[in-house]
Amino acid sequence: MKLINESSKTKIVNNLIVAILAVYGISQKRFNMGEPTLFNALVTEIIAPVQEGIASSKKNVSSLWENYLMIVNTSKENTVLKKQISRLGSDLTSMEEIRKENLRLKQLLNFSDGISPQRVLAQVVGWDSANEFKVIRLNKGSSQGIKVMSPVITDHGLVGYVYRVTENYSDVLTILDQNNRVDVVVERTRTHGIVEGVFNFKCALKYIMRNEPVEVGDKLITAGVGGIYPKGVKVGMITDISKENFGMTLSLEVIPSVDFDKLEEVLVLIPLEEGRGQAQEAAPVPTGPAKETVITEKKS
Repeated sequence: MKLINESSKTKIVNNLIVAILAVYGISQKRFNMGEPTLFNALVTEIIAPVQEGIASSKKNVSSLWENYLMIVNTSKENTVLKKQISRLGSDLTSMEEIRKENLRLKQLLNFSDGISPQRVLAQVVGWDSANEFKVIRLNKGSSQGIKVMSPVITDHGLVGYVYRVTENYSDVLTILDQNNRVDVVVERTRTHGIVEGVFNFKCALKYIMRNEPVEVGDKLITAGVGGIYPKGVKVGMITDISKENFGMTLSLEVIPSVDFDKLEEVLVLIPLEEGRGQAQEAAPVPTGPAKETVITEKKS
């Protein structure tokens, strides 16, 4: 029994010494800093390029993904910016149109200050497309105080008179219509005549004697007689004079002061109550095609 105990103790001591030596050896181990062996060099030369390629591919894929994300984000931003630019451009256009409209309306109001105390601003919303704008439609009617025989003007000159009214709309017989006869005065010579519509946005000045000293370029204004139009409103300008071989009068061509092709806003002058009876008696009533007008809606 004693021999067994001595043997076990010896083994334990020996094992402990071996373990201590092993630990010490591991702690004292040094890496070989010398030249690699032929096998190690061969393995390195084969594997290193593969590793380099994998690393480069990984880097390229990562770069491509980042670029793709950047392009997608940029595309989205461009779409948003284009929409914003389009909206801002539309807003600027609308504001500019409002500014121009306000300027035109202000000029109309200032122009009519000394003509009539009662007036209504209206917009042209339609025309008789079959008659070269000889009849136009306004977006104001009897609910705004407009009456039949109300004269219609702009700051450029005479447009015509209202010959038909509904609650919210009015139809205007322009000076381009042959049924609308305007008593005018040649501003320079004070010669009286009658302006009638003819064709192609032009009018004719009639009943001017051959010996009257009228000239091309003479301006025509309303004479203020007949009970419809106020005195002194511009009507047009003489552009051609033709002396006929027979008769006692001249044939004169007149271009209206108002550009009917660009007409947008007008001013309706409301006649005073005491003058309405005379105005209705003197006013020419449209006949023929002017009664059967087909109004086309005006597109902005």
